[in-house]
Amino acid sequence: MTFERASGVLLHPTSLPGPYGIGDIGPAAHTFVDFLAETGTALWQVLPLGPTGYGDSPYQCFSAFAGNPYLVSPDALLQDELLTEDDLAFARRRVPPADAAPYDRVDYGAVIPLKLELLDRAYARFRQSAGAELRRAFADFRREQAAWLDDFACFMALKEHFGGGAWTDWPAAYRRRDPEALQSFTAEHAPDVERHAFRQFLFFRQWGQLRAYAHARGVTLIGDIPIFVAQDSADVWAHPELFFLDEAGRPTVVAGVPPDYFSPTGQLWGNPLYRWEVHARDGYAWWLSRFRAVLSMVDLVRLDHFRGFAGYWEVPGEAETAENGRWAPGPGAEFLDRVREAFGDVETPVSRGLPILAEDLGVITAEVESLRRSFNLPGMKVLVFAFDGDPENDFLPHNYSRDCVVYTGTHDNDTAAGWYRRVDEKERDFARRYLARDGHDIAWDLIRAAWGSVA
Repeated sequence: MTFERASGVLLHPTSLPGPYGIGDIGPAAHTFVDFLAETGTALWQVLPLGPTGYGDSPYQCFSAFAGNPYLVSPDALLQDELLTEDDLAFARRRVPPADAAPYDRVDYGAVIPLKLELLDRAYARFRQSAGAELRRAFADFRREQAAWLDDFACFMALKEHFGGGAWTDWPAAYRRRDPEALQSFTAEHAPDVERHAFRQFLFFRQWGQLRAYAHARGVTLIGDIPIFVAQDSADVWAHPELFFLDEAGRPTVVAGVPPDYFSPTGQLWGNPLYRWEVHARDGYAWWLSRFRAVLSMVDLVRLDHFRGFAGYWEVPGEAETAENGRWAPGPGAEFLDRVREAFGDVETPVSRGLPILAEDLGVITAEVESLRRSFNLPGMKVLVFAFDGDPENDFLPHNYSRDCVVYTGTHDNDTAAGWYRRVDEKERDFARRYLARDGHDIAWDLIRAAWGSVA
C-alpha cells in the first residue's frame, strides 16, 4: 500500500456523548466527523462494530458480519418516524441524571434493555405504519444480505428462545441445524426472526448514512477485522466445518498466546481455531466474504493479530491455561494472495493498494515481518511501548521505517496521561529526555513525537 501522510483518531462510537447511556452512530457521530474535517484530520479508526456478547467486548461478537444494535441512534429513528418524542423522553428518564451518570463508562446492564426496548418499539411501529419506501428498503436489505443475515437472524431468535444460552447447549436438532427443525422454528417464530433482521437493517442504514457523510467531508474510515470469532456466534454455528470442533460443537483446540514476561501462564483466549485446509479448498470464500462485508462499511481495515496468519498458538480445548500449547502454521502467503486478488487495488484519499494495516504487535518473528513486507502492508508502532530505556526499542521514533502507522496508544493501552502516571520514574525520565519536554502535557508530547517521525 502506498500511503499519504495523514493524521487520525482511534475512537469507538460507544465513546461518543449522548443522552441514552452509550455513544451511537447518530448526531454525535456526525458532529465528530465535522470536528475531524475542521481540524484537517483525515482518518477515523473504529474498533469492530459487531453485536457484542458476554463481556460486551467488540472482539467477542455474535457475528463477524452483523452490526451492533446498541449503536443504533434513537434520534435518527425519530427522523424516520419509527420512534416518537414520547419514546425518546421515556429513554432519557431511564438514563441517570448528569450528576449521577457514570459518563466515563457505559453501564451495559442498564443500556442493553433500554436500547432493545426502543428497537422493539421501532419494529412495532414499522409493522403498523411504515411507508412503502421503508418497507421496500428493508426487503431489499434482506435479499441483498441473505448470505449471512438469514443465519444470523435465526441464530439470535433461537438464542432468545432458549434464554440466551450458548448454541452448544441447545437441543440437538437446533445445534446440528436440522433443516426440518429450523424450517419449523422460523415459520413459528417468524416475527422474532424478522425483528432481528430489522435491527440489522436499522444499523446498516444509519451506518451507511454516516459513512457517506464522512466521505463528503473528506474523512476516511478504518475498520477492524479480529482474526478469530467467538465460539458462541452465528459464524461457528452456521459453518462448523470451518473450525476444529467436536461432535457437540465445542472446540477441540483454542486460540491464545504462549507464556511471556507479562504472563507466566500465557493468555487463553478460548476462540475456536480455523481448519485452514478446509478454507483453502474453496479459495478462502468465507474469509473473502468477511473482507467484502467489512470493506462495504469502511475504507481500510486493521487486520488483527497479523502474526497468526504466519503461525498461531494452538491450545488444547480443555486446557485451563495457555502454557501447554504449540505453534501451528497459519495460511500465510497463499491466503493473502487470494485477498490481494480480490481487493488489491483499492484507492482512498490517503492510500492505494491492498487496504490492510497489519497489527504486528507482540513478539514478531522474521517470518511474520517478511510476510508483511512481501504484501506491502504497513505495520503498527505504539509510543507508550517505547520508553523502557533501550535505544534499539522498535517503538522509539528514530527506529521507524516509513511503512508503519504510529499511535500514541491503542485500545489495549491506558490513556497517555494514565500511562505516564502509572510507570516508574525511570521510564518517565527517559520519556522526558527523549521527547525533550517536561512531561506536563504528555499526551501532546507523544502526538508531537508521532508527527515528527517518518511514519
